[in-house]
Amino acid sequence: MTGYFGPIEDLTVENENFRQVLFTGEHMQLVVMSLLPGEEIGNEMHDDVDQFFRIEGGEATFVLNNEDKQVAHDGDAVIVPAGTWHNVINTSATEKLKLYTVYTPPEHPDGTVHKTKAEADAAEHHH
Repeated sequence: MTGYFGPIEDLTVENENFRQVLFTGEHMQLVVMSLLPGEEIGNEMHDDVDQFFRIEGGEATFVLNNEDKQVAHDGDAVIVPAGTWHNVINTSATEKLKLYTVYTPPEHPDGTVHKTKAEADAAEHHH
């Protein structure tokens, strides 16, 4: 198939993996994520990657450049420009955070599936 076609909202809400790459193109990548209550992605910065986030379930606090905190809810979109430190934190004590993100250009190897944050951290330390 050329490109990507799929029910992104359903796939995002149904996803139970911390990270799963759905599509990788030459200039962009589509990834669904599920964060456990209280879990966070971890503070990171991509030098040359812009990142778009869409929240499909739950509530997240985005921390940009270690000081600017913004809360995003179901249906909200967030864009983090390249060169910006950012962390995404699931603020709920009981609900999973469901989101998808688009990296431009791609950030992860095509086909990546990390069932847990620990698995994702271990894989990233091997790069």
